[in-house]
Amino acid sequence: MKITARIGMVNFINTAPLYEVWRQTVRRVDWQVTEAPPSVLNRMLHENELDLGFVSSQEYALHPGEYRILSDLSISATGPVGSVFLFSKAPFAQLGGRLVLLSSQSQTSVSLVKIILEEFYQVRPRYRVGLAAEIDAEMERPVAVLAIGDEALRLAEGGRYPHRLDLGEAWQARTGLPFVFAVWAVREDFCRTAPDIVLAIHQELHRCLRQGKERLREISATVAGRVPMDEEACYRYLQGIEYDLGSEKLEALRRFFEYLVSRGEIPAMALPLKVCGKQ
Repeated sequence: MKITARIGMVNFINTAPLYEVWRQTVRRVDWQVTEAPPSVLNRMLHENELDLGFVSSQEYALHPGEYRILSDLSISATGPVGSVFLFSKAPFAQLGGRLVLLSSQSQTSVSLVKIILEEFYQVRPRYRVGLAAEIDAEMERPVAVLAIGDEALRLAEGGRYPHRLDLGEAWQARTGLPFVFAVWAVREDFCRTAPDIVLAIHQELHRCLRQGKERLREISATVAGRVPMDEEACYRYLQGIEYDLGSEKLEALRRFFEYLVSRGEIPAMALPLKVCGKQ
């Protein structure tokens, strides 16, 4: 019996170098793709509605017994990432007790901004989860907003907030490490029952990524209008996104998970990492 692979793809611009090539060149009817933000893919993978996909790094850490990480694939940055920002009307050191709106689209970015504010800046704001676009006149207005992906790019273009903190840059400044926002996670049971399919998908992901990097200017021109942003700005942004998961990135993941374990947000069994595929 032929096995259908259920694959989750993040539909933000930061996956375009891989996903645009995938959409144009992969013609496998037995590989079913679901496009969604990380938070939706996290839930679907955990509830066995997907077999593998791009998910928040923290999703792997929350359920480490259920997943393996595909080797050498991530969404990461060494320094500024350009699409995960805390936008604020007040200096960050003055956010204690004040309302911060947290994006509902990524567990990882929510935990990261809490680590940065509470551990690095030593302030404890109040938090509410939602999207900046959903704020209405009835709500208390947040002093700061965490935004990720395309929403962050739109807010960055708008210039409404005088203070802007790139979370990748803030993490590197404190730890000296890159930050891994998302990984390709595979359900443990799918790894066992369909290793050849996992290998084939892994190889196709790497092929698409190689071709996408070669076609980066063309892809930037194709997707820039979705924000909207200038094509050259989109090209510079995508140049700064990294997709590997080498030894330094794995160390960065471990450091992030250590913070989460110490804060009681994930189980200690998230370490060591379980990686499948050739390193």
